[in-house]
Amino acid sequence: MSFLPRAIRPKAPPIKTQGIKTKVVPLIARSIVWDGEGRWIEPFLGSGVVALNIGPQRAVLADTNEHMIDLYRGIQDGAINGRSMRQYLEREGSELLDKGESHYYAVRERFNEHGDPFDFVFLSRSCFNGMMRFNKKGGFNVPFCRKPERFRPALVTKIVNQVEWARGAMEGKDWDFVVQDWRATIASAKPGDMIYCDPPYVGRHTDYYNGFTDEESDDLARALIATDASFALSNWLENKYRRNEYVDRWFSSHPQRTMSHFYHVGPQEALRNEMTEVVILSTCAAAEPVEETQKESSLPLFEAAELTDV
Repeated sequence: MSFLPRAIRPKAPPIKTQGIKTKVVPLIARSIVWDGEGRWIEPFLGSGVVALNIGPQRAVLADTNEHMIDLYRGIQDGAINGRSMRQYLEREGSELLDKGESHYYAVRERFNEHGDPFDFVFLSRSCFNGMMRFNKKGGFNVPFCRKPERFRPALVTKIVNQVEWARGAMEGKDWDFVVQDWRATIASAKPGDMIYCDPPYVGRHTDYYNGFTDEESDDLARALIATDASFALSNWLENKYRRNEYVDRWFSSHPQRTMSHFYHVGPQEALRNEMTEVVILSTCAAAEPVEETQKESSLPLFEAAELTDV
């Protein structure tokens, strides 16, 4: 019996990133054919939402963002758990309520000096528009969301539950979290492995940690086409203004599965636009489409763009 395709009702991870794939997970899970015997390989782990929901027995989960890797290593080894996260968020949330934005910036400075994963979660959940952005020196530089009451009990409990869910998802499994460039990750793939790539979107300026050039996007396409492993690649396909020529240039002959959704690039309803997302597949990894185009009525590209969406 194949491990994939299958139906999945997705859950959100404890960290937020722009372009988070929580609501795209069902499309990914039903689009791939894979027996689960090899390794699930992600060169761009991001929020970790896809791996956590897919739940393979063996995985290589890589990113150049060491803070993301440190967070999930901490959850994996038990250093970060529901109890410790609750204690931390209640303490720091109380300080934020008392001191306001000065405490946010104190935590941001502390994080940029020491890289504590608890501070990483705090910043992710209290920064402006839930964005994740670093400057050229590697410092987190997103401003405060201006909501000192951010860490109400309901949000704290939600984050705690997400940490515990993530811990349970990886418990008893052979998952290797590594900080490395995507090239090394893909080069390590073997026949029987399944590579899932969610790179920064070409032409949409959504990179959250370091630069990802058009040349690298082309190199990524070449590497995926050449690999002996199976692969799936997420990207945007088109909106009412333009189409992603990268997809047509490199993957016009590959199986594709699509869904339409809405994305936010700002706080106003006028900035809410429809976009088609595509999952591109190697031929051997393509499941029969259940429905060629799936419709989602309100999926923001930046899921945390509205701070009420926690």
